[in-house]
Amino acid sequence: MSEFRRWPGLVLWILLCEGTGFVASQWKPGAWHAALVKPAWNPPNWLFAPVWILLYALMGIGAWLVWRSAATPGRRTALGLFLVQLVLNGAWSWLFFGRHAIGAALFEIALLWLVILATLLAFRRITKTAAWLLAPYLAWVTFATALTFAMWRLNP
Repeated sequence: MSEFRRWPGLVLWILLCEGTGFVASQWKPGAWHAALVKPAWNPPNWLFAPVWILLYALMGIGAWLVWRSAATPGRRTALGLFLVQLVLNGAWSWLFFGRHAIGAALFEIALLWLVILATLLAFRRITKTAAWLLAPYLAWVTFATALTFAMWRLNP
């Protein structure tokens, strides 16, 4: 029975992550984005929502695993880094889609990538499973960074 008491924490972490995605989705691609020159390898717009829903769920599970782990010296730092990267994650959409600031979004996503890596490494010290759950997120943000860079170069 005590195992079920942990589930509300899981739901809260997933909701926090999915909520970030919901807030970030308020800035839509729109006509400005449609008019941008994009590289040939730009994925179709419909792909982004399902990918992000899955990534946010994996991130939430990873954070929950760290949160419910035994109190270790790096746990607070790991969760702090997680929250910082979550804020940066949401800020990218505002910069790119809301402000149409591709250069600022490129700088911001590079910073986001570094904080995700730091979070993954901090999670790894606590539970390797949580770190692996962040690996697809880091891979996707690596791709998104390359895509942002390409759009920055193609749209001076």
